[in-house]
Amino acid sequence: MHRICTAFAELIGLFVDDGRFAGIIVIWLAICWLVLPHLVGTSIQGGLLALGLLGALIESTWRRTRR
Repeated sequence: MHRICTAFAELIGLFVDDGRFAGIIVIWLAICWLVLPHLVGTSIQGGLLALGLLGALIESTWRRTRR
């Protein structure tokens, strides 16, 4: 059973290197999909999506460089 769990963790690790970064992206995409259409116009939604993803990337980069 331990080998199966280890293999599964390695498989996930191939796609997700930083779990916090992936979580922030998923949360931001959910916010953009569920909340933004009710708050802002269609022309602004794409820019806010891009800014949020850029902010997540910058935060992840800063966190990695502090280590």
